[in-house]
Amino acid sequence: MDTGGNSLTSGPDGVKRKVCYFYDPEVGNYYYGQGHPMKPHRIRMTHALLAHYGLLQHMQVLKPFPARDRDLCRFHADDYVSFLRSITPETQQDQIRQLKRFNVGEDCPVFDGLYSFCQTYAGGSVGGAVKLNHGLCDIAINWAGGLHHAKKCEASGFCYVNDIVLAILELLKQHERVLYVDIDIHHGDGVEEAFYATDRVMTVSFHKFGDYFPGTGHIQDIGYGSGKYYSLNVPLDDGIDDESYHLLFKPIMGKVMEIFKPGAVVLQCGADSLSGDRLGCFNLSIKGHAECVKFMRSFNVPLLLLGGGGYTIRNVARCWCYETGVALGIEVEDKMPEHEYYEYFGPDYTLHVAPSNMENKNSRQMLEVIRNDLLHNLSKLQHAPSVPFQERPPDTETPEVDEDQEDGDKRWDADSDMDVDDDRKPIPSRVKREAVEPDGKDKDGVIIVMERVKALDVGMEESGSTTKVTGINSMGMEEAGVKMEEEGTNKSSGAADQMFPKT
Repeated sequence: MDTGGNSLTSGPDGVKRKVCYFYDPEVGNYYYGQGHPMKPHRIRMTHALLAHYGLLQHMQVLKPFPARDRDLCRFHADDYVSFLRSITPETQQDQIRQLKRFNVGEDCPVFDGLYSFCQTYAGGSVGGAVKLNHGLCDIAINWAGGLHHAKKCEASGFCYVNDIVLAILELLKQHERVLYVDIDIHHGDGVEEAFYATDRVMTVSFHKFGDYFPGTGHIQDIGYGSGKYYSLNVPLDDGIDDESYHLLFKPIMGKVMEIFKPGAVVLQCGADSLSGDRLGCFNLSIKGHAECVKFMRSFNVPLLLLGGGGYTIRNVARCWCYETGVALGIEVEDKMPEHEYYEYFGPDYTLHVAPSNMENKNSRQMLEVIRNDLLHNLSKLQHAPSVPFQERPPDTETPEVDEDQEDGDKRWDADSDMDVDDDRKPIPSRVKREAVEPDGKDKDGVIIVMERVKALDVGMEESGSTTKVTGINSMGMEEAGVKMEEEGTNKSSGAADQMFPKT
């Protein structure tokens, strides 16, 4: 069993990483609705950049197998998953009470293909965790994932299913300790709540705090019970720049890695912390944001990279393209190659954009106080917890089907263990293609006001040298190099107390 530390070679080969990248060509077709800031189309734009920069050929590109009901219910309540599966735009008026109960409606609207969308992005994150568990890659990427606000029984902040929690639960099958790091501008409340009372998962969130959604993430929120001091919150103010951000990120994360010694790391790379984001108020450059990825990569621990927020979609695509290069150890050229979304990136047509001149309200003194307080909390953790396993579910199988096989549309056969839930009706694939203006300037803002939600006591009881790459003109970019990834899951729907019994 991997108990932490380096998983890869050091020295000359230390910069090499085997990377798995999950992408479903349909994901860009899902549409939250007119004026809604969350646009899955950004995932397709990111993929197009990766293809034309020639990065896909350096990764194993996989199409995620959709998460099934039983997979989602490893964290989410059965009735909530059933609701997501059945609700449609045509039937929502008949379920007003349930819409209110599950917080679905405005910020989290009902749209065509909603459940399929949830299955797709959750399947990519869990699939990445499976690949890491089996040692089939060093870094797994799912830019469609990272929806960190979803709770056990409700949607929140544009998030319906918490793919991060599901991926962490998968990683816990193999690793004694898993570290979650969140650089989205919003607090990673859903993930923190899920693991607030356990010492097997440490959550660290860097976020805007103070009259800002979701209103949680105070520096004094440190965990509960056996999870005390295993939740770290880094509250920040408007306008933080690269230098100020790294003044906190690097010493804090360096100490976390030293003391907690995780066997795997999940890094949520929400791009709404970038300068100029439609809903954000930070001033990070793309290189500054990516420096966090580079720093976590340097520890040579199995790493799952996920998306998250990001509402100026041309910059989201820029950021996640560049960070894919960072994961691969490849420096991509600033001059952008021509591709199908080229007009979105004018007038400069470059990968990087300069930060603004907005005021940085994070004083050096304030940053030092935050850093010292958090380092003090970390000093109270004498050593990494040791969790002996008594029982655990079997490893998830990962049969793969090549896209050019004779029956490319067949997801499983009669002899496969990838059986469909018998009581589930097929979800019609009715999705709308989103049309987005090339200038990326969205007119309608969304104001999100939420009451702070108390932490759920879920714990374990319930649940050097780089290659320079220039732009290339590739063909068939929408489906370039995409394979089918089929992930078998354990047959039992086992609750977390069965997976990780108390010792």
